[in-house]
Amino acid sequence: MAPRIDPAQVTEIIREVAAAEIMPRFKKLGAGDIQHKGGKGDFATTADLEAERALSARLTALLPGSVAVGEEGVAHEPRLVDAIGGAAPAWVIDPLDGTHNFAGSIARFCSIVALVAGGATVAGWVHDPIGGGTVAAERGSGAWEAGRRCRVAAPVALEAMAGAIYSRTDLAAVAPDLAASKKRYGNGAERRCAGYEYLALARGQLHFAMFSRLLPWDHAAGALIHAEAGGWSACWDGTPYRPTRHEGGILLAPDRASWDRLAGLLLAPKP
Repeated sequence: MAPRIDPAQVTEIIREVAAAEIMPRFKKLGAGDIQHKGGKGDFATTADLEAERALSARLTALLPGSVAVGEEGVAHEPRLVDAIGGAAPAWVIDPLDGTHNFAGSIARFCSIVALVAGGATVAGWVHDPIGGGTVAAERGSGAWEAGRRCRVAAPVALEAMAGAIYSRTDLAAVAPDLAASKKRYGNGAERRCAGYEYLALARGQLHFAMFSRLLPWDHAAGALIHAEAGGWSACWDGTPYRPTRHEGGILLAPDRASWDRLAGLLLAPKP
């Protein structure tokens, strides 16, 4: 049974935390507000850390017995990610998606929250602190923004599609000429914010998106929102996406036929 929560309360919590912990620090970071973590060039800001702390506390209080799995917490303790597939409902949190943009004073970043139960996403939220919009979805109830139901872009011919491609071109799973497709459709990596792309997909502003990293805080909420807005997505091997899967990539499209055409263009042929 899916946990019972009021989606509007979650939306309000996310907005309040962004207003209190993220926006006051935008364009005002000092040298002590950046902490390096993980791989080369990866870092977190004070805004990431404080927003995750506040979201974790407020969301677990909203749903007693739940746990929080945040990007920054997992960076410090990698085993925490296993809780996404555990017995307790899990809040999967990316407090500040687009940290590089935020630190560079680029107004393109989001807060992303998903509620996972039984290893599947049951609700998701993507909030844009700059524009103020929040897209939210519950499984089976559609995706919504400000009282309006979200719809993915209508299917069009392959050559007319607009997309975002976040993938290296040297991966065995991608098409040998992926670099040409990146130039043709626009390089989504320039935007450096998965949440921004999921908002564009849900609003019908993009036809497709391709990601080569399955970080759960990037995709658990967005993949559900995209599906509830009428889209079709699957991992690169054609299997359904689940937030417990952390290897491989995901491709999102307006419908199954579009997905098949895009897979033929962007992914390596199956053996």
